Amino acid sequence: MSAASPPARPSSPAKKASARERLLAAADELFYAEGVHTVGIDRIIERAGVAKASLYSSFGSKEELVRAYLENRHEIRRKRLLAGLERFDNPHDRLLGVFDVLAELTATPGFRGCAFYNASAESVAEGGAVEQVSNANRAWTRGLLTELARDAGVSDAPGLADQLMILYDGASVGARMDKRADAARLARVVAVQLLDGALAAS
Repeated sequence: MSAASPPARPSSPAKKASARERLLAAADELFYAEGVHTVGIDRIIERAGVAKASLYSSFGSKEELVRAYLENRHEIRRKRLLAGLERFDNPHDRLLGVFDVLAELTATPGFRGCAFYNASAESVAEGGAVEQVSNANRAWTRGLLTELARDAGVSDAPGLADQLMILYDGASVGARMDKRADAARLARVVAVQLLDGALAAS
């Protein structure tokens, strides 16, 4: 350290996570790895290292913990997608960039598919937390694709968005079920063709 450098300050102790934060972190890990119905609240409480009363005071029920888990997953996904698209310079590339961001995600260790698809496959309750948050997540994704398609000059932006949603879903499931890290890259090739066709028709 040079003489002009200020003396190093002692590092402040890290803020201890609240019981709610620890419960949500434990739920995120266990629900995503094993399923929302397979994992009971006792395991989540044990993993979080909190009293059972903390779960009910923080969330009220397991259903609401599942809701919080999926809402948190949606927010993380939303931020990751939007941040990933910032590196593209034009609307055409940003639309296709959705599949580049997906490819990066599916290549990460521990990828087990779409959290919303997985939870929906387990859920039998219509109108419950899983359906509500999953529907909101899909509506946001479809809205993003529609906006990006419109910015790229596609006249039938909602129509192309519907096609790309199916392609996106298939890439996510294919990466998980077939263990193909390149599924999203293959989907991008098809997306190029769909986009070019939509632009030609515009």
